[in-house]
Amino acid sequence: MSKTSSYSLFGRMQWLTSCISTTLVLLLLGLVVLCSLSAYRLSEAVRENLVVTLILDDDVDSTATADLMSYLALQPYSREMTLVSAEEALAEQTEAMGTDPSDFLGQNPFTASVEMNVCSEYAQPDSLEVIADELRLLWQVSDVVYQPELAESLNSMLQRAAIVLAVLALLLTFVSIVLINNTVRLSVYSRRFIIHTMRLVGASWAFIRRPFLLRSMAIGLVASVVASAVLVGIVEWMLAYDASVATVITRQVTAVMLGAVFVSGLLLTLVCTWFSVGRFLRMRESELYK
Repeated sequence: MSKTSSYSLFGRMQWLTSCISTTLVLLLLGLVVLCSLSAYRLSEAVRENLVVTLILDDDVDSTATADLMSYLALQPYSREMTLVSAEEALAEQTEAMGTDPSDFLGQNPFTASVEMNVCSEYAQPDSLEVIADELRLLWQVSDVVYQPELAESLNSMLQRAAIVLAVLALLLTFVSIVLINNTVRLSVYSRRFIIHTMRLVGASWAFIRRPFLLRSMAIGLVASVVASAVLVGIVEWMLAYDASVATVITRQVTAVMLGAVFVSGLLLTLVCTWFSVGRFLRMRESELYK
């Protein structure tokens, strides 16, 4: 095998190795973004499951109930409402208790109610207290019931989980950047003598940088495409395994994840290559052998 063929084979192997290394790092970065966004979406979904129950007055008719539902639909804190009639409440309790309370009470002890799910940003103990006080002023409502202890403990737990996830995400992002930087630096290091030779013959820094930047762009693009394909496969497998995952890993979450992978793949490789080539351009000849 000729010397030129050896260099060509070495170059192709190095390009393939750089692509594989960058792809693995982008996979890690994509999973970090996916987990972070999914955790945020999950926390929103959990908060939105908090229910505020409006117990209606006995003399509220269907027209007044419809007016109340229309009023609630216009409020910024209201996300979803369900009207539970007195008969439905009796049936639910009968099924839960295994006996009909109206048999020994002589009448239906339950009244109609409205179960309202609040928007996630209002699922805070202080906000819920203000909302409950406001709703109690409505003439159709005899009482407002919610669980402030549950809201407080839930928010406390989600805040701690968010802090832990944020720290992990920052650490893994830092590791991803360092790994990509090392991969690019090793690739440029193997061509440091070529950089020095081009500089000696009078080539400008921009001219020397150009092929390295184009090569890094190609590596970043290929790695981004491969990593994105693998991540989409993982998401599709999760959705096929459990359809309820779609409430957490939405199309928007997937789109942001893929966008982050593509931007990171191109931007990080280009930035790292720019500084790595500049480092060797500033080196003296004696430093190239260290």
